[in-house]
Amino acid sequence: MNAPERMVLPDIQAGLDTRDIEIDAVGIKNVRYPVTILSSRRAAPTVARFSMTVTLPATAKGTHMSRFIEMLETLPEPLSQGAFRAMAVRMVERLGARIGTIEMQFPYFVSKSAPVSGVRSRVDYNVRWRASVTDTGPCSFGLRVVVPVTSLCPCSKEISEYGAHNQRSHIAIEAETAGEMAIEELIDVAEHSASCEVYGLLKRVDEKYVTEKAYDNPKFVEDLVRDVAVALERDPRVRTFTVEAENFESIHNHSAYARIAPRPRESPETGS
Repeated sequence: MNAPERMVLPDIQAGLDTRDIEIDAVGIKNVRYPVTILSSRRAAPTVARFSMTVTLPATAKGTHMSRFIEMLETLPEPLSQGAFRAMAVRMVERLGARIGTIEMQFPYFVSKSAPVSGVRSRVDYNVRWRASVTDTGPCSFGLRVVVPVTSLCPCSKEISEYGAHNQRSHIAIEAETAGEMAIEELIDVAEHSASCEVYGLLKRVDEKYVTEKAYDNPKFVEDLVRDVAVALERDPRVRTFTVEAENFESIHNHSAYARIAPRPRESPETGS
């Protein structure tokens, strides 16, 4: 029997296709892989889900699926946003494509101190990095975070003789950035826009603090997205963004929801 490295096997996917239909995205999806993320000058190990796709010319039979996994096997440790962008550029070059996208979703843990007692605990945030290569410009990078927070209803506070209903909420920020932006920076924007942030561990003195802080800082779901938008519009690194907020209502069997969609930045010269 011939040695495997000397065997010549047919490569069907390298053949021609006669249907003359380009495929917009082909590749692998939801591949779970260990990775160490570099953000805010710290290396954080996690497990990510990767989706990697490229365009396929109309004449090509198929793409080389194994090459996507080979790229994951050579991930730099730790992985920075710049290295992630470079990985997307290498992917389209390796696959001989014009356009390609890498998406990576992962839980990201941040150690936080309780506001009064100072006890430390971890809070997890859902994060997504997305790098896209096109034939019309440089590789773009998008960062998405989902941040749990507390919101307290201003109307409930105003009409009630005592108390006000509050709830846990999720603020989701998706930003296309022009430079490095730490995950923690977007988390901070969301938490500072809420009635109060949430913690993994609280002592009684901390519970008193967060309860009273939320009561003194009531926010509608509309306030959440608008306050985030104001902060993002002030940051020159943010090219465009989408912000969403969902309040898991404590007095209704439904959520309150708001979204601000992407919009172009105003030009300082023209105001448009």
